[in-house]
Amino acid sequence: MSLLEIEELTVAYPGGVRAADGVSLTLAAGAALVLLGESGSGKTTVARTVLGLPGRGAAVTGRVRLAGTDLLGLDERALGRVRGRRIGYVPQDPAAVLDPLRRIGPQLAEVLRRHRVADSRRAARADAVRLLATAGVPDPERVARSYPHELSGGLRQRAAIAVAVSCGPELLVADEPTTALDALVRGRILDLFATLRADCGIALLLVTHDLAVARRVGGAVAVMQEGRIVERGPADRVLEEPEHAFTAALVAAEPGARR
Repeated sequence: MSLLEIEELTVAYPGGVRAADGVSLTLAAGAALVLLGESGSGKTTVARTVLGLPGRGAAVTGRVRLAGTDLLGLDERALGRVRGRRIGYVPQDPAAVLDPLRRIGPQLAEVLRRHRVADSRRAARADAVRLLATAGVPDPERVARSYPHELSGGLRQRAAIAVAVSCGPELLVADEPTTALDALVRGRILDLFATLRADCGIALLLVTHDLAVARRVGGAVAVMQEGRIVERGPADRVLEEPEHAFTAALVAAEPGARR
């Protein structure tokens, strides 16, 4: 049985715009699925709908199930329990999840206490440091005492990942998580996702426009164009031997591609 099942998902906005149009996908526990496409292709809409955040005025039809739970049938309170506890979210900009006025450690500890993962403040503080170490943060005690602005972009993103995995989620949704990072740090973050999948069994749904990122993540790729999936399959096959004209054009336009 798949961990995540998306069936005929359509997300429409006022004016008749369909950001997602009949999207069907599956993702197994511990596996990786990359939603690949240009800006406006609908990939972020699909990811955010999985999180229960399709946007104001969105009309959503279809089904989204997480280990059998119908996410589209949940009210906001129930969705709030799923987000963070069963689904972790890594945004493009870590400022979306990190409070600039609070130290990293207390922010992590608050998430653990809110979702009742830690049963005391002392345990939550200790777990915060452990989670930063799990996210590959060097000197996690120092980072736990730091404010976000005192950290590099790579460390802020690792702290955001620590928040996302703090409650042991089944699924990690990452939306362009490496776009603002240099190539070296980008590779380290993507390797961290692979480690979390292997060591913790977390499934990864990653949104990107970058073919190099899709190759590094591996797993399966679903290529989106104008709200629809035009091609899907193993990453190495889709990106090396594309069958759809749109995918072939993306591969041909990649920097360094042979022409």
